[in-house]
Amino acid sequence: MKKLALLLSLILGVTSAYAVTNINGNVESRCTVNTDTAGYYGNPNAYTLTTLPASAGQVPIIRIDTSLATAYKAQISYPTSFSSSPSLGDTVVWTGAVGVDQTSSSDMSGYQAASTTADGGAMRIYPLTVAGTTWFSVASVATYGGGQQKAFPGGSYTAVVVAECIAQ
Repeated sequence: MKKLALLLSLILGVTSAYAVTNINGNVESRCTVNTDTAGYYGNPNAYTLTTLPASAGQVPIIRIDTSLATAYKAQISYPTSFSSSPSLGDTVVWTGAVGVDQTSSSDMSGYQAASTTADGGAMRIYPLTVAGTTWFSVASVATYGGGQQKAFPGGSYTAVVVAECIAQ
């Protein structure tokens, strides 16, 4: 009997016990994107939609706040298509510009000069090298009919500005 108990204790002692446990965590971005001023299109003539105030439009203003210098870059694109519109049978030519409108620190004064473009010039990329707030303006012009300037059909038109903070 002693031999059996000894054998059982050796067998049970050789088996190992282990546990698997998860380690979870959440990361909150230290960079946020907000719309400070909503944009809308003015219609100065039959074939143009523009955000320019001189043509009764409103340039949207995007605010990006970052609390960690050099950890993020901002990517902002002016529209290159309508997300909703009446049926359009001809070409729409898009132009626009993204620019630094205002900053919370004079240390950010070089952001526009340090930016690069992508996506055929529609996207501008800004290294966010200083913690703080930067306001970006995003102008947009849509011309219907290509070089032939056709009248836009009546209806509601919507285009989207894409603004992102991307961790580096």
